[in-house]
Amino acid sequence: MIFSAKMQSWLLATRPKTLLAAFVPVIVGSALAISENHFYPSYSIAALFCAVLIQIGTNFTNDLYDHLKGADNQNRKGPQRALASGLISDNAMKLGIAFTFGFSFLIGLYLVYHSGWVILIIGIISIAAGFIYTAGPFPLAYNGLGDIFVFVFFGIVGTMGTYYLHTNEFTLLSFLISLPVGAVTTNILVVNNFRDIEEDQAAGKNTLAVFIGRSLTRLQFILLLLLCYIVLIILFVQYNFGYWIFLPFITLPFAALLIKMLFKLKGTELNKTLELTAKFSGIYGLLLAIGLII
Repeated sequence: MIFSAKMQSWLLATRPKTLLAAFVPVIVGSALAISENHFYPSYSIAALFCAVLIQIGTNFTNDLYDHLKGADNQNRKGPQRALASGLISDNAMKLGIAFTFGFSFLIGLYLVYHSGWVILIIGIISIAAGFIYTAGPFPLAYNGLGDIFVFVFFGIVGTMGTYYLHTNEFTLLSFLISLPVGAVTTNILVVNNFRDIEEDQAAGKNTLAVFIGRSLTRLQFILLLLLCYIVLIILFVQYNFGYWIFLPFITLPFAALLIKMLFKLKGTELNKTLELTAKFSGIYGLLLAIGLII
């Protein structure tokens, strides 16, 4: 029973409802490689493990340093946090961070062996960025740079890096396709920070939402959604993709629902919006991947 309770605490700390953000870039990058007849399943599987572990390591680091800096407290509106609730000790979490990032690095060595030093550099920078997201003398999340971090690493780097594994090249097309991936994953953070504006401001966690306020954060969310659909039109017009590339347009009603929720809901009610935004990212990413392959 004690072991089971500990496992549940660690599972809580991984923030499983947000882990879809790690799947989307790997799925979409792999789909683009498949569309060009360059695909090695083992590379994508290893990349997926690395991406998930880096996100979990980032979440563990976030849990630890938000707890130490007082951003996670009894006034928290979001889901329960393992350290703030006393379910995991600070020292245990430090070991969890080291193990998670370290395991990701070891798996990544397989990809480095097959695809070269470029992947090594991407992996090291991604792990370092995941750590300094909330740790270090200039934590990104505390200085309005969290959104850029997510867009770059869980969008551009994740998608283009996966594509590079299969093709050994970076292309304008892979960059273009990485943009909606960055948009849908960043919106998960946008909702999270929108919900926590008052608490983050009080704790000195100056997220982009704290800097720009609620109205502009809603606008940011809408613009990122628009980017997801505009890129599809560019792919159809400028590249040799058929009508299947518009498959993600099926998610438009879902996107409209999320926008409505962001305008109408407050406080803990936004936890549901956060969960649905994560699911939206997964559905959009899967439909985009199918559209690319077909």
